Amino acid sequence: MLLEVILALYWNCKILGKMKCLLVANESAEVLFYWTDNEFEQRIQDQYVVSQEEGERLPAFEDSINTLFAPIIISCSTMVDRLGDNYTSFSTENNHIYVLHQFEECLYIAVNGDGDETEEDLKRKIYVMKKLTEIMFGMVTLSGALLRKELRPQDTEQRNRLWKKLRSLLETYSRLREHDQSFLVEAVERLIHPTLCEQCIEFLERRLVQQINSNMDRAGEEVLHAFILVHTKLLAFYSSRNASSLNPSDLLALIILVQDLYPSKIDLDESPEELENSSVPDVFYTPEPSPPERETVRPRGDSPPVFQFVDPDVQMAEDSLQTLEVPTPDPSAPSRVFLEAKECPMMPHSMYCLSLWPGITLVLLTKIPNSHIAVSVYYFLEAFVKLEKRLCEGHEGAAATRGQPSVQEQRGRLEKLIKGWASMDIQTSHLQNVWTDFKNKAFTRSGSGFTRDLLPSCRNMKTQLCGVYRQFFAAECMGSSQRLAPHLQERALNMVQEKLMDWKDFLLVKSKRNITMVSYLEEFPGLIHFIYVDRSSGQMIAPSLNVTDRTVSELGKGPLADFIKNKVWSLVATTRRYLHKGYATVTLRDGDYFYCYFLWFENEAGYKLEVIDIPSFPDDTAPIGMLTCDYYKKLLRYYSKRHQNEVVKCYELLTVHLGVIPNEYILQHCSQLARKLWEPSRIPLL
Repeated sequence: MLLEVILALYWNCKILGKMKCLLVANESAEVLFYWTDNEFEQRIQDQYVVSQEEGERLPAFEDSINTLFAPIIISCSTMVDRLGDNYTSFSTENNHIYVLHQFEECLYIAVNGDGDETEEDLKRKIYVMKKLTEIMFGMVTLSGALLRKELRPQDTEQRNRLWKKLRSLLETYSRLREHDQSFLVEAVERLIHPTLCEQCIEFLERRLVQQINSNMDRAGEEVLHAFILVHTKLLAFYSSRNASSLNPSDLLALIILVQDLYPSKIDLDESPEELENSSVPDVFYTPEPSPPERETVRPRGDSPPVFQFVDPDVQMAEDSLQTLEVPTPDPSAPSRVFLEAKECPMMPHSMYCLSLWPGITLVLLTKIPNSHIAVSVYYFLEAFVKLEKRLCEGHEGAAATRGQPSVQEQRGRLEKLIKGWASMDIQTSHLQNVWTDFKNKAFTRSGSGFTRDLLPSCRNMKTQLCGVYRQFFAAECMGSSQRLAPHLQERALNMVQEKLMDWKDFLLVKSKRNITMVSYLEEFPGLIHFIYVDRSSGQMIAPSLNVTDRTVSELGKGPLADFIKNKVWSLVATTRRYLHKGYATVTLRDGDYFYCYFLWFENEAGYKLEVIDIPSFPDDTAPIGMLTCDYYKKLLRYYSKRHQNEVVKCYELLTVHLGVIPNEYILQHCSQLARKLWEPSRIPLL
């Protein structure tokens, strides 16, 4: 059986051409989501056209994907069953790279065949995809059975709409990571203008948020966070005093959602003739408004369809489906997002994205009326997760519940909650049955008690609790009345537009030239580029690096600018590999350039703390970053154990110098530059 699977796997891998693909499947080899590029689609089309017999209809593309990847999925399941282990990546003789990762019951597979992406890039794409599903579905992602229902709805139209949205988000992330330094290093970039930032924060706090939260038409919602984005850069951010701080990784994911809704036209600038005739020293392109009836996914251009059906009846059916496109969603309707909070790691929020002008967006994150239920669900879900873990480790009896909120002690509270949920028109019959089964096994004399025999009941309780969470907070459960009133959203939009009207053009230009290298060259001769990151706050500072064909920048345009940009991207990838192995300092020479990377820790007063050995990790762990598993949060937690009485900060600095500069001057530059950049990073975000 295994040999047959391997042979099928080898053949399917061999027939593919240069292409890119990401697929999510369950253990039954059922496709839950897929994304492919045009080359992949064309290759599959050609393959089935060749193998098709005369008069035979071509299979649906989803079936073709399933057939293609089934051997890989089956081989993974077979290896886990027989060997208790699985492979995480492999490459084929035609230089295709396959990266696989199992999250609970879902297998993620990322493929690259054109050499544009490394194994680490594919692994990062998988983790970002998982992060986006967590933002969209919350704790439902903790149950494989429920996640299947979310990712693969029975209704074909709903499924196509969801998959289009997920594909668009994935493409948006890939575009941002390719062009935007903040997504390269996975940190938020702020517009550096302290006076305007402070004025906007004060405006958000004392006027906008206060007026919305005191209005009777807010349907019980409360604005917890409000922020203004200029393209991907953060102008101002305000959190109410009773709100949990917004995790930087969540903020980055939200920026992806905003960019997917209102994409920046980063590859368009004014023509050279317009630049030459302009009297303004620096002129930049201002994006045109998005079309009013824009779909949630960008069309794939004039690429050929996957299959050309000859049968006129089939073609008529395809044309009919085109006319049944889902209308543009209501712009006043919020999105349901799940963000980390003190009480719950996936707290439901409503997200309102209000476009002030093309490229400038106001985002409101509100607390919904029944969000406290998520806290209760998470409390008991965590108890069952810990109990399951201890049972799997071999602990039984009292030892299985030691050191945690005991399920036995909280059984009365859980029963009250179940009865309360039933009175709120929530389907709890399955939960009640599973809870009764759990009690009979755990608490009665005839039951098995807290032994490994309780594991199935424990897992069933987790699934049912996630099911209750889904009924309360799934996106389709959002009623039209559960939102800020449209006139209230319009009022908020007008207020911010009035505030920023005189700043609009400046902000759009500033987003292109946030920081320029010219202001640093006199003090640091030979310095070409740098990136400074405050990992404690998840913020970064770097000179603008625009390298599109029609962009005029400090590096000029064309080969030189593109060369420097590629060097910076390569430096980040290299330093991450060394950091993964436990190196906090990297210096290397590459031709005419000298690169430096430093990671260090400081206390809140800015005094550098002692150097320690950073833990190294095996190659199959999550990629370093904040959108993946937030490596830096774990690193800060690790270091803070030595400094429990003070606040520990973590910083990174990457520099690119001309190679002719002596090494001692380069190291001196890095030290002075870090001190110089320390103050701008202290601009408060509240």
